[in-house]
Amino acid sequence: MAACEKKDYPAGLVELEHHYYAIFVPNNNTAVSFPRSQTALVKFPVQFYSTFTRDYDAIAKYCVVTGGITPPAKLGIDFNVVDKNGVVIPTADSTFTITFPKAVQAMDTIYLKMLNNPAAGARKFEIQIMDNITSQFDVDIFSTAYRRPVTIN
Repeated sequence: MAACEKKDYPAGLVELEHHYYAIFVPNNNTAVSFPRSQTALVKFPVQFYSTFTRDYDAIAKYCVVTGGITPPAKLGIDFNVVDKNGVVIPTADSTFTITFPKAVQAMDTIYLKMLNNPAAGARKFEIQIMDNITSQFDVDIFSTAYRRPVTIN
């Protein structure tokens, strides 16, 4: 038999007033697969948790990870990160952002477009939601729902 540790977090803790969470929905790190020829956009829903309305926008960060993954998919060759209209989102370092206006709780979506690369064999990568700690806010993750391993067949 096992139990979670119970902690009492009193309401109004100053150090948690600007602390938020962004996680994948469903709340897990389950691997997914898509055919390279898929024309419909791949959608990964993201839940932003907040109980406040602020005078700033909270920004969640996510990235494409291929380090230590064999065989790795290549951004711009096997897939692209795009907006809901399929327009490529530019990046210099494989990181991207989702803005949550006024830090209000909301759902948003990460979109991918498969590029039908003719190279033989499956390719793999992960989309990972990252901590974003600023002087104004902290957008944190759940260890149970921060990464989405992807295989392109």
